[in-house]
Amino acid sequence: MKFILKLFVLALLLQSFQCDDNNSDPITSEQLSFKKQEIIDYIASFECYNSENCNTITFGVKPCGGPVEYLTFPSSINLNELEVMVESYNQLNLEYNIQTNAVSDCAVVQPPQTVECANGGCVIVVN
Repeated sequence: MKFILKLFVLALLLQSFQCDDNNSDPITSEQLSFKKQEIIDYIASFECYNSENCNTITFGVKPCGGPVEYLTFPSSINLNELEVMVESYNQLNLEYNIQTNAVSDCAVVQPPQTVECANGGCVIVVN
């Protein structure tokens, strides 16, 4: 009987040392939308002058891995700033997927074949 009591006390002690992830506020789809719009607005504040100056970056995280899409941006942008913003978004998106038990089609999103400069902004050309 003493052994069972000691085992019970040990189990209670071990449980008290568990990490509690429930202290953080849940991420909302509105937060993701707001953060995405911030990134899109940041990219739009830079102009492209020709198609050779357009680039892409992976954006978002599918629940089964890989990017959700590719964003286009001109080379005149501060690339380090953009990468920090996108990485922050991607981490938030990953946490959202985990919190909501999100599912997706798991299709692999291929990088765009052609990106052009049009009306001062970089766009993906769909063939």
